[in-house]
Amino acid sequence: MIKTILDYLPYQIDNFPQEDAICCKENGEWKKYSSQECQNIIDKVSLGLLKMGIEPGDKIAIISNNRPEWNFVDFGALQIKAIGVPMYPNITEKEYEFIFNEAEVKLVFVSDEEIYEKVKSILNTSPSVVDVYSFNKIENVKHWSELTKDSDESLSNKLQELKDSVKETDLATIIYTSGTTGGQKGVMLSHKNIVSNAQSIQKTMPHNYTHKALSFLPLCHIFERTAIYFYIFVGTSVYYAESLEKIVDNLKEVKPDFFITVPRLLEKVYEKIITKGRGLSGLKKMIFFWAVNVGLDFDDKGNNSSWYNFKLSIASKLVFSKWREALGGNIKGIIVGAAALQVRLGRIFTAAGLPVREGYGLTECSPVLTDNRFEKGGYCFGTVGPVIPNVEIKIADNGEILARGPNIMIGYYKRPELNSVAIDADGWFHTGDVGEFVDGEYLKITDRLKQIFKTSGGKYIAPQPLENKMKESFFIEQVMVIGENRKYPAALIIPAFPYLKNWCKIKGHNVETNEEIINCEGVYERIWQEVEEMNVEFGKTRKIKNIRLLVDEWSVDSGELTPTQKVKRKVILKKYEDLIEEMYAEEST
Repeated sequence: MIKTILDYLPYQIDNFPQEDAICCKENGEWKKYSSQECQNIIDKVSLGLLKMGIEPGDKIAIISNNRPEWNFVDFGALQIKAIGVPMYPNITEKEYEFIFNEAEVKLVFVSDEEIYEKVKSILNTSPSVVDVYSFNKIENVKHWSELTKDSDESLSNKLQELKDSVKETDLATIIYTSGTTGGQKGVMLSHKNIVSNAQSIQKTMPHNYTHKALSFLPLCHIFERTAIYFYIFVGTSVYYAESLEKIVDNLKEVKPDFFITVPRLLEKVYEKIITKGRGLSGLKKMIFFWAVNVGLDFDDKGNNSSWYNFKLSIASKLVFSKWREALGGNIKGIIVGAAALQVRLGRIFTAAGLPVREGYGLTECSPVLTDNRFEKGGYCFGTVGPVIPNVEIKIADNGEILARGPNIMIGYYKRPELNSVAIDADGWFHTGDVGEFVDGEYLKITDRLKQIFKTSGGKYIAPQPLENKMKESFFIEQVMVIGENRKYPAALIIPAFPYLKNWCKIKGHNVETNEEIINCEGVYERIWQEVEEMNVEFGKTRKIKNIRLLVDEWSVDSGELTPTQKVKRKVILKKYEDLIEEMYAEEST
C-alpha cells in the first residue's frame, strides 16, 4: 500500500527491480544504479544526516542539476523526517538568502563550484546554515560522500523508527514559487499531496517497467520531481541528461520511450527542422514541405480519411522517420507543461509519430490537474486535456479555474494571510488562470487572471492568445503584448535573429549585428507583415496596432524570465518604460 513517498522505492524493489533505476553520465559512460543500490545509498545518507545531528523538521536545501545524488539526498532526508527545500541553480544570491532565512535552512547541498561560491557569499547573513556539502569535488568543501562513509550503523534502529513514523500528512517539502506576480512564496506539500498526484497520473499515463525516460527539466520544479516519483512507482528507468546542450546526443544514446519538456524546446527543435528543410533543393525540398503540410492536416479526433492515412504513411517513411531517429527512434510520448503549446506543434509532431500531450498544473497542486491522454480520442490539441482522477475542477463566474482534491497544498510557509485567499472556505484552490471547457471535457487555458488588462477605451485584452499566435512566426523569438490603460494593444518583440540573418542575406540586406537587424527597415516591414496576418484572427479591439523590435533576448540571468521561462511582465514594463511611452506618443503605426 503506497501512502508516503518513501513507499515508492521499496515497491519497485519488490515488484520490478531495475538494474538501471537511476542513471547519469560519468566520465563519458552511463553510470547505472540498480533499485537496491539506490536504497542502500539512501539509507547511508540518512544515517550520515542523523550522525551530524539533523532532526525531524530540519530544512535541507538542494541546489543542483539533475543527477542521482539529488535523489539520494532527497530520499535520505525524507527518511528521517527532514524537509527538502529545492532551489534553482540559476537564481540570484539575494533569492537564496531570502529562502535560507525564511525557511531556516540548516544544511545546503550544491552541485558545483559556481553555485558554492554564490552560497558562500551569503553564509554570513544566513545564520541558520551550519554546513555546505557539494556533489562535485571542490577543494576545502565537504563532499556528499562523506555522509555515506561516516554513516553510523548503530543509528540503524533509530532510522527504522523514523521511517516507520512517517505519516502521509507529514510535510515533505517546501517549494518556492518563481515569483511572476510578486515575491517568492514557499509552497508546503505533504506526502499525501504528492503521492495522490503520482497515483492519479499513473491512471492516465502509459509508462511501465519496460520503459526508459530521459529527464532534463529541473528537479527543483515539482513537475519533474513528481514525475520522477511516478517513474519509480511504475518502474520506468530514469536517465538524466548531461545538460540542455547535450539533450539531442543523449536522446540518441539512451533511446528513451518518454520525456517531459517545455514548449520552448519543441519550438526550437521544430525551427531547426524547418530551417534544415529550407536548405534542401529540388525534389527533396518539395517532398519535405509536402510532408510537413500533410502533418499539419492531422486530425486529433481520428477523423482522418483512408487517403489521408495513405499520404501520411508515405510522409512518415520519406521524412518523419528521420525526425523520429533524431530523437532516439523509440519515442512513445512527449509530455509538455509549464507554458502554452502551439497547436501546430502538437499536431505535426503527433502526425510524425512523436505523440505530444499537453498537461496543466501548478506547484500548489503537486502539480498536475489535467492531462491529455495517449489513447485515441483522449486528447485535443489546443487544450490541456481532461481532469485527472481524484481531482475536481470548476470555472468560477469570472472565468477563473478552481481546483479541489487531495493534491492541493497544505498552505504557504509562514504566510497564513495568503492561505485564505488561495484556498476558499469550501476547499477550492484559486489558480489565477482563466479557462473554459471544450466539448465539455477538455480544459482550455485562455490567460492568467492577473495578466488580463483593460485599455483606456474599457476593452479587456487577454495577452496570452495573441502572444502564442505571434510566436508561431519563424521571425519572432519572444513577444509580450502591452496596453494596460492605453489606447490600443501593442507588442514588444525579440526577433528570431539566427533565422533573420539568413533571411537578410537572401534578401540582400547588408546587416551583421542584431542592432543592425532591428534597425533594418526591411526586417521591420517583414515582421509587421507577420503581425498583420495574425491580427486577422482577432477582433478589432484586440488587434496589435504597434510594435517595437528589441535587441536583447529575455533570459533568466538578465531577470526578465522566471526559471521556468515565464515572462516577468512587471520587470519588462519597467525596463522598457521609456520606449513604451515613445510608442504610445505616436499617433499611428
